[in-house]
Amino acid sequence: MVKPVATVSVVPNLPEPLKRLQELAYNLRWAWDQETIALFRRLDRDLWEKTGHNPVWMLGLIEQSRLEASCEDAAFMAHFQRVCDAFDAYMNPGTTWFDTHYQSSEKPRIAYFSMEFGITESLQNYSGGLGVLSGDHLKSASDLGLPLIGVGVLYEEGYFRQYLNADGYQQELYPINDFANLPVVQQFDEGGKPLMISVPLPGRELKALIWKVQVGRIPLYLLDTNTPDNVLDEDRSLTDRLYGGDRRTRIRQEILMGIGGIRALDALNLRPTICHMNEPHSAFLALERIRQFMKEHNVDFMQAAAITSISNIFTTHTPVPAGLERFGYDLIDEHFTDYYSSLGLTREQFVDLGRENMGDYELFSMAVLALRLCGGANGVAKLHGDVSQSMWQWLYPGVPEHEVPISSITNGIHVESWISTGMAQLLDRYLDPTWRTHTWKADIWTGIDAVPDNELWRTHERRRERLIGFARSRLRHQLENRGAAQHEIEGAEEALNPDALTIGFARRFATYKRAALVFHDIERLKRILTNPERPVQIIFAGKAHPHDTGGKELIRQIANIARDPEFRNHLVFLEDYDMNVARYLVQGVDVWLNTPRRPKEASGTSGMKVVYNGGLNCSILDGWWAEGYDPSVGWAIGNGEEYPEYEWDHQDFVESEALYNILEHDIIPLFYDRGRDTVPREWIGKIKNGFHKLAPFFTTHRMVQQYTDALYMPANERSQQLTAGNMEAGLAYAAWCKKIAAGWDKIKIGKVDVSDQSIKVSADLSVEAEVNLGKLTPDDVRVQLYYGPLSTRGEIGEVGEAVDMQPVGAAENGSYRFATRVAYHTSGERGISVRVLPYHQALPTLFVPGLIRWA
Repeated sequence: MVKPVATVSVVPNLPEPLKRLQELAYNLRWAWDQETIALFRRLDRDLWEKTGHNPVWMLGLIEQSRLEASCEDAAFMAHFQRVCDAFDAYMNPGTTWFDTHYQSSEKPRIAYFSMEFGITESLQNYSGGLGVLSGDHLKSASDLGLPLIGVGVLYEEGYFRQYLNADGYQQELYPINDFANLPVVQQFDEGGKPLMISVPLPGRELKALIWKVQVGRIPLYLLDTNTPDNVLDEDRSLTDRLYGGDRRTRIRQEILMGIGGIRALDALNLRPTICHMNEPHSAFLALERIRQFMKEHNVDFMQAAAITSISNIFTTHTPVPAGLERFGYDLIDEHFTDYYSSLGLTREQFVDLGRENMGDYELFSMAVLALRLCGGANGVAKLHGDVSQSMWQWLYPGVPEHEVPISSITNGIHVESWISTGMAQLLDRYLDPTWRTHTWKADIWTGIDAVPDNELWRTHERRRERLIGFARSRLRHQLENRGAAQHEIEGAEEALNPDALTIGFARRFATYKRAALVFHDIERLKRILTNPERPVQIIFAGKAHPHDTGGKELIRQIANIARDPEFRNHLVFLEDYDMNVARYLVQGVDVWLNTPRRPKEASGTSGMKVVYNGGLNCSILDGWWAEGYDPSVGWAIGNGEEYPEYEWDHQDFVESEALYNILEHDIIPLFYDRGRDTVPREWIGKIKNGFHKLAPFFTTHRMVQQYTDALYMPANERSQQLTAGNMEAGLAYAAWCKKIAAGWDKIKIGKVDVSDQSIKVSADLSVEAEVNLGKLTPDDVRVQLYYGPLSTRGEIGEVGEAVDMQPVGAAENGSYRFATRVAYHTSGERGISVRVLPYHQALPTLFVPGLIRWA
């Protein structure tokens, strides 16, 4: 390669009347605004497709004559003006949801950290569901007016592009992202030099550039280490690939995002008041916030941790321990020896922050670090919240599982990003127009009843036809690239049937998602799919991680079954699953199939997208479907059973049989039961029920509001109280934390007196307890009565309840007496106990690891 002696930046030469096209292209609001997309497509439809729906690249390639002609096209210019007016109105709103709900509150600056962001297919900075959720989070934050900033990494190669070889085995390509032709803008300092931050690596500083992506009203800042200031190739290539490389690469990427992300916001003069860790990849940010606070306020680690951790939020998406991010102590020693010294910690104290016992060895867990240094944690669905409480109970010894301080906020989708143009236009005609902006309001979706059944069905049928056309074109392209026989390539034009019941299955090909479950009885499936009177077809798509041989084998099996002449017209696998393929699928399928091994699906969001496009779900009761399912809106495979690993083969048999039965006796008959107008009325009824019952809830507008109300703003209020003025409240709180830690072991619960051994239903039971608090006072703690039904083992079960006991006077030996009353409203054996928990008004939760004392 030849090194240049100079570089020149070549930018589009837009005619003066079209100058604002560049502004529109660089703000990814176009990714969810159908009018702006239509404008760019109108400019040059072929170029829009050729550039992968990338208006920045498109403006760099378009012929000057085409631009000049557009200036003379009155209809185009009128369209352009409408788009600009709508853009200006969006970017400069009067009031937003956040302004209305928190007008009297101290405005926070929320930094949302994620390893990946899926905002549009032309910015390949995502791998799958986590990234798409992060992108939808930013979009809804923009729509709702939240003072939020995104932070992540800009990958030169992104996640891999998938293709299958002649045997159907997944292969990976890593095309280079050309930042000059992407909607990313490098950040410069006041002197015009590239803005750069550094983070410590062994024996050197790693430098990183900062790029900005504008997502509506939300700025997203991404870090990039590909700069000549990094001498070593391994440093320059650190941000090449998402989830690539070995464990050393991963820990360095996470150091960059966590520590580097905080330093980047400082360099931009955007220090956050709230930090949201979306998965624990960015958990090192908590350490950097502590280090900054120690340096600026001359306090020790424990004081700084007490004050800063309150404003950290952690969201876990992982329902299985094997999926967590952990590092060996060798990598911790290699990368943090100097850093933990700057925190005033010994090696053991630092390791304790993330220590996780794996049986006969230990690792440093990023999730443990995040949980220890956050003020609020949540799972991403109700069931996942329960699973997370069970998974992390070991970190809170003595705390009943259902009280482990991990809540749940169920994921959602950004509706305008995923609804088809045709369906959106249909809803515009019949629903309150605020359905686009107030998706969480249930009364808006009742308007779906006014939509004529035949119009709703024809709208959905058109999307199915478009999906089939897209799948055929994609399949032909795949076969040509694979060197398939000519008759196979020509056969792609006849694959699938635009009128047949179409099932979609598309997601990451992890083995627990059981993509092959539907093939458990291949002959029965063949009969179902090839019924000439009631044909059925399945479209598969998805990527396996490059190191997941099990997932790759599943793809190979499906690809080879799809070649069988009897399956060829009823089954296809679409390669290189991305947001564009996903959009065609969720907008066009009749049924979305999901078959994870419960409870390994944290949430899943693809099935939610189907709801808003007139599709139905058929799924295992896991993730979001465990709370979304109702017989009137779709189908459940099984009843939520969970099987031990040694019974998985039996589970696969049972649940595959259940799936076949649902297809044969419920889904297929309902789909093909048509009136004289060929409209399936009962099927349409389920679609409308989905709009009624599911549409108001499974939206990121509701989700982001919930994060704001339950986590962001309470954390901001506590943080503001602690850091106000010269931080008297914060230092007092830190001193209290030290006092509690020093005195906790001295707490002893003595005699517990119960007024009666047998009482009648609804009668009061009086309980008094004698508690020696050592050097602590009743104001430092909550003494609680814990009561509930007894299990067969004589223990208070997982439905136990707690009620505060009040101090009623002093006892001997410096102890205090606490008392309360409780009434039982049902009969049976009941157990009671007494416990002591720490209490401070700034404490985010009463349940702190290691700080609970039982009678």
